[in-house]
Amino acid sequence: MLGLCGDFDIKALAHITGGGIPGNLSRVIPDGLFAEIRGQSWPGSPVFDLIMKTGNVSCEEMYSTFNCGIGMMAVLPREQAEEAISLARDLSETAYLVGEIKELDAPGDKVRIL
Repeated sequence: MLGLCGDFDIKALAHITGGGIPGNLSRVIPDGLFAEIRGQSWPGSPVFDLIMKTGNVSCEEMYSTFNCGIGMMAVLPREQAEEAISLARDLSETAYLVGEIKELDAPGDKVRIL
């Protein structure tokens, strides 16, 4: 992450722990904006599939409880995203473009997972 912070205009970082993606990412999203996350934009992990199936846990509950394979999220300008992903991969990190920040046009959650 330090390599990214030095080379890119990182607006926010969210460590995805207990509370899942919505509980952690929402803390770094300013008022008037929301994060639209595409839940299928990164490969799933067999352990999360097992939890979902054997525990009869909904997708919404999975994203709200577990990190579902995303340990850290960086918010940066869209035009820098592909280069940042490339650098992260060059540094042997796994990185994906998982969503975007949009203006909130009506009251709602700060994180929406599609």
